[in-house]
Amino acid sequence: MKNMILRAGAFAVAVFAMVLPGSPVISQALAQAKSEISLSRQPGIFYMPSHIMEKNKLIEKHAAALGVPGVTTKWINLSGGGAQTDALLAGGVDILNTGTGNLLLLWDRTRGGVKGIVATSAQPMTLISRDANIKSIKDFGPNDKIAVPTVKVSTQAIVLQIAASEAFGADQWAKLDPNTVQLGHPDAYVAMTNAQHEVRNHFAIPPFTFLELKNVPGAHVVLSSPDIMGGPLSQAQFFTMTKFADANPKIIQAVFDATKEAQDLIRSDTKTAVEIYKEVTGDKTSVEDLLAWLKEPGMMEWNLQPQGTMKFAAHLFKTGTLKTMPKAWTDYYLPVAHDLKGN
Repeated sequence: MKNMILRAGAFAVAVFAMVLPGSPVISQALAQAKSEISLSRQPGIFYMPSHIMEKNKLIEKHAAALGVPGVTTKWINLSGGGAQTDALLAGGVDILNTGTGNLLLLWDRTRGGVKGIVATSAQPMTLISRDANIKSIKDFGPNDKIAVPTVKVSTQAIVLQIAASEAFGADQWAKLDPNTVQLGHPDAYVAMTNAQHEVRNHFAIPPFTFLELKNVPGAHVVLSSPDIMGGPLSQAQFFTMTKFADANPKIIQAVFDATKEAQDLIRSDTKTAVEIYKEVTGDKTSVEDLLAWLKEPGMMEWNLQPQGTMKFAAHLFKTGTLKTMPKAWTDYYLPVAHDLKGN
């Protein structure tokens, strides 16, 4: 049975300032060794490793191999990173699969109380417009709305800030923040297909990128994340509270090992991986279209190591969003990942 996509709630950055190790919010998270593990992800093909992990029960398999039999997993779909981080802090989920921005913000605000486990994907994000007058980032006027999963703190919102600083000057990084509106990718796609809707721009992820370019009249690319970041940027990774990781080290290793097996399947048998993705998500896109999209540049960036995250962190520190600049990506990742060649 398909999981229902839940609407994302508003995500207040100010909440993070109160979330410190030992606080009531942190202590509510279930840190003791567990047999049922809850994990949250967002919609989209970025998260295909998680769909394979769910279908093939890979976490359960690898946990058993590590001497922890009887583990079960519960996968929860949420439409934005804000709702996911709220759920993690409230103890509603154990592990998130979501963007770099959310990982860095929680790591910073909890003073290391949240850390990454393993990256899952680094496919391009693409700013799509159906407004013929918008050809570049400099064409956005004050009334041109841009849909992002969570305003100011989602990976898309932060990449937009980096793009603005490059286009308008370093001190103008927030110039387009007032243009952003919070919509999960499925809702943003619906808005883009409605000619009367005020949202005519969407910082999209696959498959919504391709669906909009295919189905929305006048849809065209304004910019993509590799153009701004100078290469791939990890768009999804698993992360959790360090208390949970300390209490469940074999589960953390099982998540790492399961991710590797899922990524290996995507590379070695892409058609089977796509069929699993369709079965788990209910995506009506044809297998043929999905396979064609995965042949597009950057679409097979399924890597365990974090990519582009330190440049991302440097921007957040420069703008004051991060209070602590990490010395290396290993500062905000658990030791299980430290042998990887990340950046």
